[in-house]
Amino acid sequence: MIVLAVYGTRVMIDSRPAPETREVARPVPVVATLTAHSANLTLKIMSEGTVAPHAELDLVPEVSGRVVELSPALVDGGFFEAGDVLLRLDARDYELALAQARAAVAQANLALEMERQEALVAIDEWELLGEGRPAPLVLREPQIAQAEATLASAEAAHRLAEVNLERTVMRAPFAGRVRQEQVEAGQFISRGAPIARIYAIDYAEVELPIQDSELAYLDLPYRFRASAYATPSSGPRVVLRAEFGGRAYSWNGIIVRTTGEIDPATRMIHAIARVENPYGTSSGSSRPPLAVGMFVEAEIQGNRSGKVFALPRSVLRDAGEVLIVDSQSRLRIRQVDIFRQEPDRVLIRSGIQEGDQIIVSPLENAVSGMKVRLQPADDDAGLPESPGP
Repeated sequence: MIVLAVYGTRVMIDSRPAPETREVARPVPVVATLTAHSANLTLKIMSEGTVAPHAELDLVPEVSGRVVELSPALVDGGFFEAGDVLLRLDARDYELALAQARAAVAQANLALEMERQEALVAIDEWELLGEGRPAPLVLREPQIAQAEATLASAEAAHRLAEVNLERTVMRAPFAGRVRQEQVEAGQFISRGAPIARIYAIDYAEVELPIQDSELAYLDLPYRFRASAYATPSSGPRVVLRAEFGGRAYSWNGIIVRTTGEIDPATRMIHAIARVENPYGTSSGSSRPPLAVGMFVEAEIQGNRSGKVFALPRSVLRDAGEVLIVDSQSRLRIRQVDIFRQEPDRVLIRSGIQEGDQIIVSPLENAVSGMKVRLQPADDDAGLPESPGP
């Protein structure tokens, strides 16, 4: 019985049908690509800073007096133009002083003329009665010198009286705006006491810190005394951006100079950007002025890059590699020479060729030589475009 059972089991095992075998098809990943094109690009250097006036000063009277007229512009935030009358003081005391100075000049002129005439009489009398050379005192030379000095002093006092009278009217030294004022009509103000703080608005400046590693991409006048820009319009262009009222705005400016030293704490060089007429009406009436104190982000136009490939930063792998698709639809890993990395793109000097298909979609476990399938053209919507120059 045992032998028959073993024999029957063996026959059943040997007579069973062989299992069907099939090759498991591996899914081919679908990838999105862009075509690599080289170009000579203008580099972008990013920075940020705060808008500041290029000139700011205290408005200080040079004479004392009571305020009899105050300009409507002399208030916090008020605008004024160069030469506008900001304040007038009671000028009666200074008008009287000017009249007295004129009288003193007339008296000094009369005294000098009398001394000169007496000197002529003395010379005639000496020629008739005297002998030898007359003494200077006889010719009234010391008296004439004293009269001339008295006249010069009177004329100086007259000029001072005229200047003091002019100083009773305070005019704006430039087109500007009032930051703070502390004077009222009828108030007596003393000479040398500040009454307001004003700043210029013909153009604004922004101090932009630049890292040492970025200096190679900019033409900044920081090397020699004679290397400053010949004109304010010859420096690198800069675009300032800021948000105001929930909307983004931009202003165009120019780098005009650098500060006098390297920041010892950050080891950065600070470039000064100038924006002309920051409070003027722009082409778009909705754009606000570039106000003092506004925080802005800056994009400075640097030097030309030479022939490079500009790609989105997402194509770059950690080891400085990019993935491409060859003509047989197989993935290839390329080591690239990175010229520069910017916030939104990477510039590659070598390692890829013109027309290469660069993979821009995320791909895990990428192996060189693996088969891939390009994403159909209908599905290209939403893919990042290759940055232009």
